[in-house]
Amino acid sequence: MGLKPALGVLRTAGRLVTTLANTSLILTAWKTEDGGVTGQIERDRAGFMKTRHGASYPPGLDELLTYAREAKGEEVTVGRYPVLDVASSWELRSMLEVTTPGVERHRTACMAHADGSWARACAEWLDPPQVHPGGPRRLRDRLERIRNRLNAEGGLPLYGSTVEITPNGVCHLSRGKWSATLG
Repeated sequence: MGLKPALGVLRTAGRLVTTLANTSLILTAWKTEDGGVTGQIERDRAGFMKTRHGASYPPGLDELLTYAREAKGEEVTVGRYPVLDVASSWELRSMLEVTTPGVERHRTACMAHADGSWARACAEWLDPPQVHPGGPRRLRDRLERIRNRLNAEGGLPLYGSTVEITPNGVCHLSRGKWSATLG
C-alpha cells in the first residue's frame, strides 16, 4: 500500500487523508500512539493515476491479459450478469481490489491476477455472457459474488468501514460482519 513511509513522518494524532492503492476509496485516519492509524473509509470516492515506473515498478499483466483475450478457458460457463465495465464501476472495482488484491482489468471483459488467474466474458449488450476462466482462482465468480451482495443489500460494505493500519502497514477494514485485510 505504500503507507509505511507516510506513517513514519506523521505525528501522533496527526491526520492522514489518502486513497487506498488501486481503489477509489478515500481513507481519513489519525495516527495512534503505537505508530499505526485508525480511521474510516469516507462515503465518497477519488483516485490518483499511477506514476511509478522503471525497474522497481512491479511488472504488469499484459501478457496474461493478451492470453486471456484469446484463450478458450478451462471451462465455459454462462454468467448471471451482463458484462460490466469494471474500471468505470468505482465501488465494484474497489471491492474487487480489496477482496482480491492485484487484479488488473482490461476493457470491459478481461481480468488477470499475478497468480496466473484470468477471466474473459463475452456477450452482446445485456445478454448473459459466456465466461472463459483459467488459473487457480475464478475471478469472474468473485466479481459475481460482489454483484450479488450489491444487489441483495443495495450497497457494499466498503464505504463507512472502519480502518486500522498497523505500524508495519497492514490494513484491516471492517463494517458489520464484513472484514478484509490488505498487506
